[in-house]
Amino acid sequence: MRITDLLDKKSVTLDLVASTKIEAIDKMIDLVENSGNLNNKEEYKKAIITREEMSTTGIGEGVAIPHAKTKAVNKACLAAGVSKDGIDYESFDGSLSHLFFMIAAPDGANDTHLEVLSRLSTILMDEEFRNSLINATSVDEFIALIDKKESEKFPEESIEVVEEVVVDSKYPTVLAVTACPTGIAHTFMAAESLAKAGEKKGVSIKVETNGSSGAKNILTKEEIENATCIIVAADKNVEMARFNGKKVIITKVANGIHKADELVERASKGDAPIYNHSGDVVSNNEDNENESIGRKIYKHLMNGVSNMLPFVVAGGILIAVAFLIDTMLGQVGGANFGSNTPVAATLKSIGDLAFSFMLPVLAGYIAYSIADRPALVVGFVGGAIAKDGGAGFLGALIAGFLAGYLVVGLKKLFSKLPQSLDGIKPVLLFPLFGTLLIGIIMTFIILPPVVAINNAMVNFLASLGGTSKVLLGLVLGAMMAIDMGGPINKAAYVFGVASLDAGQYEIMAAVMAGGMVPPLAIALCTTFFKNRFTKEQRESGKVNYVMGLSFITEGAIPFAAADPLRVIPACAVGSAVTGALSMLFNASLRAPHGGIFVVPVVTNPIMYLVAIVVGSIVGMALLAVLKKPLDKEA
Repeated sequence: MRITDLLDKKSVTLDLVASTKIEAIDKMIDLVENSGNLNNKEEYKKAIITREEMSTTGIGEGVAIPHAKTKAVNKACLAAGVSKDGIDYESFDGSLSHLFFMIAAPDGANDTHLEVLSRLSTILMDEEFRNSLINATSVDEFIALIDKKESEKFPEESIEVVEEVVVDSKYPTVLAVTACPTGIAHTFMAAESLAKAGEKKGVSIKVETNGSSGAKNILTKEEIENATCIIVAADKNVEMARFNGKKVIITKVANGIHKADELVERASKGDAPIYNHSGDVVSNNEDNENESIGRKIYKHLMNGVSNMLPFVVAGGILIAVAFLIDTMLGQVGGANFGSNTPVAATLKSIGDLAFSFMLPVLAGYIAYSIADRPALVVGFVGGAIAKDGGAGFLGALIAGFLAGYLVVGLKKLFSKLPQSLDGIKPVLLFPLFGTLLIGIIMTFIILPPVVAINNAMVNFLASLGGTSKVLLGLVLGAMMAIDMGGPINKAAYVFGVASLDAGQYEIMAAVMAGGMVPPLAIALCTTFFKNRFTKEQRESGKVNYVMGLSFITEGAIPFAAADPLRVIPACAVGSAVTGALSMLFNASLRAPHGGIFVVPVVTNPIMYLVAIVVGSIVGMALLAVLKKPLDKEA
């Protein structure tokens, strides 16, 4: 479907005026409503806002493409607006947005809206075309310009975003893959930018887009074999095994947009390292974009943790609710606490089951991150052995990394087998020998010392006196605020989750309380010390009340990024105070998440809330001292 098929004249304005992002959204929604295709304006706005909370649709270069797919839309449609002065839409590149296209798609429909989005992203890469739209003198001219550009770019009405440029060769010289976390705008912008760079330099190129509706323009085996080099411009994992043994440039999707000429130039000359999918270190990357060993380990670990957390959170909160039900009914304590009533017992059994997947999933997805799908079963088995053998969280971590690198080794070992056996390697050889080896190594080599270490840690935590516990809470609380969702924060949180598995519930309470403080401290400061903040910051501060109470530490990141030397120390001190007080008050928590909503299942809940309030006030006061009043209140 063409862009102009979705664009109604009544839904276009050449004089869009708004002072804020939300005001621009409201006015664009009004334009969408003019088409007559909305059945619930408020629901549609809610869907648009939800999408913006994931990441801004201000894609840069002066363009914003907000979009939503919801049952509030009867029929797919498009609205467009031009702002001559520009509007701050929180674009990725920090530029003001002048061109706005809002896409409305009905729930359950096909991916027409994504195809239109990819088309828009493609044609709007042309600066001359963007300027012509901004300077259009009438709606008819605006639509005609789009129609003309669309006809030029897609003469055969192909849905494909990137056209292959062939220069006297059966196969393209350069191949590329583009992908961004949401799989929408930046994916296609990078594809278009690379294709244009190839055309300008006379280099034949084909670009595969890994968008939200799946991979398009997929690279074939023959094309990969005959390519001089492959460019992978991606901010998420893409299928890399197919590039084994080829020269590959791995870079960010943003570089695919802004450094396309340089990337195509390098690729056409074969100026890139050989990619070895077995895990060998790649050399000769002049861009220094190869990750350090520490960074790789962290990414593998976070892949396991991110896949594990839904099981932990769901299971942990269900168990906590079971305890709450028994408590409300007077069935407190005892060996069957949480299972004394039928409803509580049902919830606890479901929670226990979900929680039991924690260690196998952690190990499985660490292994998967290292060696792809063949390592998944090996990691799961290793994690299950760690769980059943009493090795706990530490054992599962070791199992995950061990499983991943075992499969990397098996890939190297079996690479000498005849090519005719390639088909049975991932379904038979890797899982069979990998599972056998992980079982033997975990059972006879890893479990004995790790179980001893795990038991020693549990005994150490149980033996901590008052002063030691307070000091531990202080350190963990501060860690939760240092990088607010980064590696240090995650290390403290993972330690809290591991302590849950070890039966030490006070640590999780201190960790969650410490993580709640940074957004709350900032929210309080924007409320009671308004002259330290701009009007926009004061408005954002209100949202941090909700973020903090919900244990979403990341709500403080925009403030920390804007003023790290003042915000981070203030928040860290406040969080440290809260963590220490939580330990001092002997608060304990069996749920790994939930914020204010799981306080009823915290032991000593009143003093736990006091700890959070005191830490938040300390953080607020320190931030107010460190931040000077603005010369003029904005």
